[in-house]
Amino acid sequence: MNRLNEGVSQGFVLLAFSDRPWLELPLFVVFLVSYILTILGNLAIILVLRLDFKLHTPMYFFLTNLSLLDLCYTTSAVPQMLVNICSIRKVIRYGGCVAQLFIFPALGSTECLLLAVMSFDRFVTICQPVHYLVIMHQRRCLQLAAASWIRGFSNSVWQSTLTLQMPLCGHKEVDHFFCEVPALLKLSCVETTANEAELFFISVLFLLIPLTLISYAFIVQAVLRIQSAEGRQKVFGTCGSRLIVVSLFYGTAIYMYLQPPSPASKDRGKVVSLFYGIIMPMLNPLIYTLRNKDVKGAFKRLIARIFLIKK
Repeated sequence: MNRLNEGVSQGFVLLAFSDRPWLELPLFVVFLVSYILTILGNLAIILVLRLDFKLHTPMYFFLTNLSLLDLCYTTSAVPQMLVNICSIRKVIRYGGCVAQLFIFPALGSTECLLLAVMSFDRFVTICQPVHYLVIMHQRRCLQLAAASWIRGFSNSVWQSTLTLQMPLCGHKEVDHFFCEVPALLKLSCVETTANEAELFFISVLFLLIPLTLISYAFIVQAVLRIQSAEGRQKVFGTCGSRLIVVSLFYGTAIYMYLQPPSPASKDRGKVVSLFYGIIMPMLNPLIYTLRNKDVKGAFKRLIARIFLIKK
């Protein structure tokens, strides 16, 4: 057993879709373009929101956290995926796999909680506008953001530790794009029912209990009471796109972590993981920030300042 585990410690083979080599070039292009757009979009958001004092409000504070989170989230997996696609041997070192196993779920758990906090912020804005600054004061915003990061990373430490303690008996082939808890549990040569039950319970806490969709349901109820058709359309235009993104993120994560394991769902699970691991971090800057008039104005002011400095 020790000899077999020592073999595993040298690294893992990430299979992904290696049995379909004709997919490698399209996947490489999609991953590379998505990653570049994610990096540029989120860096631009962080830069603008930090430099423009008019945007130093609770909503944009949480959006800055989301952009930083998405920046780290996609970087924890995509560069290794690009390297593996270009390589004949799809190998990731043991240390790199452990890093992914810890960082990726940590950031994913944090995003689940942060999206719930952001939905609560929107709920207070629309349903309690008079008391908004009293409820969402600076200290509370810092506490909510810090709690999301700390709780997300604490969950990952617990999940990663339990997964790494499972004996793998020399199994090295991970049928996935990156090292993720459900994929590594399938390599174990002992019974994993307890681990899967614990993973299911934690996933319920992070994916179902944050009540993000409930907050948006109250927002919709409040919007329907608005007399002005123009006012209703404006709020629905903002919250509708956010609700779609939130539903996609939570829906794909729920499919990956809360469905019973089955051979027929292997390929679907790999595709679904790309949504919350690559597509959503790319869409978040567009949906949450770049369509916002205040942010567009901040971009224009920043560009004007840059050109004035050059002159």
